[in-house]
Amino acid sequence: MTVEATTERVLRLLALLQRRPSWTAAELAAELGITDRSVRRDVERLRAVGYPVHATAGVGGGYQLGAGTRLPPLLLDDEEAIATAVSLRMASGGTVAGAGEAALRALAKLDQVMPPRLRAEVRAVHGATATLVGPGVEIDAELLVTLARACRDAVRVRFTYAGRDDARERERTVEPVRMVATGRRWYLMAWDVDRDDWRTFRLDRMREVVPTTWRFRAREHPDPVDYVQRSVTEAPYRYRARVRLRARPEWVRELVPPQVGRVEDDRDGWCVLVAGGEDLDWLAMHVARLGFEAEVLEPPELREAAALLAHRLAAMAGTG
Repeated sequence: MTVEATTERVLRLLALLQRRPSWTAAELAAELGITDRSVRRDVERLRAVGYPVHATAGVGGGYQLGAGTRLPPLLLDDEEAIATAVSLRMASGGTVAGAGEAALRALAKLDQVMPPRLRAEVRAVHGATATLVGPGVEIDAELLVTLARACRDAVRVRFTYAGRDDARERERTVEPVRMVATGRRWYLMAWDVDRDDWRTFRLDRMREVVPTTWRFRAREHPDPVDYVQRSVTEAPYRYRARVRLRARPEWVRELVPPQVGRVEDDRDGWCVLVAGGEDLDWLAMHVARLGFEAEVLEPPELREAAALLAHRLAAMAGTG
């Protein structure tokens, strides 16, 4: 057998190992049309170039591709290569500090080995796409890793934190559950040990984050995405508005980002928008701009602000 044929077979073996968690030698041999002995030789070839292939002996044993101490080359099919390249282009403008530069380096390496036909498709997608994203707050990648490990290993974390209306930083000890990204900011949902309650923390306001050795027992918790959305759209603000809109919920969700407002299903073709704000005029204006028939449920002061806004607009149009 030629070297080219052996290389192609080893690449096929790698693709199979990446496709599912575990294979028996017999299964791999049948898929590749070779003997069990050849499978063992090809596994050794993969190990030699840095792929950690683990073998389990006995009944039910087999081969499994594990995580290694260094990152070996990836084997991607056409769809995976295009998806990865497009994602890297999008990541180059992300909110993780240093990720943009790292994404561009990875994209350059991928572009170098990508076949011309795929490279042309990726550039066509990039050329036909524009991104409408507001400026976000950059987060240090090391902080993300530290918190992710603490969530995974269920260990308490200590850090200093300054609240929204409090310039003085306080030390907090929490039991982290999940990080949630809104597109502009990163949040941590965690159990606040000192306050004995669930809390939401903005990652960009955390300082001196240190994981402890204290392991905590997992407790029942709210859905992290829903909890963070409620926290960032309602809790921090002076006013909490609930407005019924004659529109399907998915229409409103297309216009209102999740970090700005929450949309609840209602009956008879209506939905309810829940949003927070410091200024009632601002809330009235943004609800009006959605373009749907609206009914203010709360607070009553929002009706007054809407009436005043309508008077101003009528005067501006010369009809008031």
